[in-house]
Amino acid sequence: MSASALVCLAPGSEETEAVTTIDLLVRGGIAVTTASVASDGNLTVTCSRGVKLLADAPLVQVADGDYDVIVLPGGLKGAEAFRDSPLLVETVRQFHLSGRIVAAICAAAGTVLVPHDLFPIGNMTGYPGLKNTIPEEQWQDKRVVWDPRVNLLTSQGPGTAIDFALKIIDLLVGREKAHEVASQLVMAAGIYNYYE
Repeated sequence: MSASALVCLAPGSEETEAVTTIDLLVRGGIAVTTASVASDGNLTVTCSRGVKLLADAPLVQVADGDYDVIVLPGGLKGAEAFRDSPLLVETVRQFHLSGRIVAAICAAAGTVLVPHDLFPIGNMTGYPGLKNTIPEEQWQDKRVVWDPRVNLLTSQGPGTAIDFALKIIDLLVGREKAHEVASQLVMAAGIYNYYE
């Protein structure tokens, strides 16, 4: 059975983080379902810079699916929409309680996970400008932070979205696939490419 991911989208989500993650996961052979968390259930989601993305389904229709990871892109308005959605918060809680991976990038960790106390322990990172939204004892100033104790993956922003997506591929499919995908991308020097 192939790995699967649920990528949540809301009005104001950061499109680079969303699309980069979706694209790389698909390259890694991971089945991706996109879910709209828009309060009106609209599948067309207008992101933070005005790009429109079309979700596969409203979250209510896919929240109980058997996915391996739930992905929360950043973008402050999108993260606030996630935070204010009881269904999204409960879905993340269920992923966490069942031992599946929760992956949040940019504003999502400090805006969604922390206020709802979803990870009272767990090292995490987020957008550096929002560092004050994450408890000091949990904050890690790294591009990507994986905490295997709680199956939590976090990352910092649009420029770390490739690192973030490659780590999801590494976790779900393996290092070889992460390296294979990385080698297709002509990545900037300094980005970890899983080649050793």
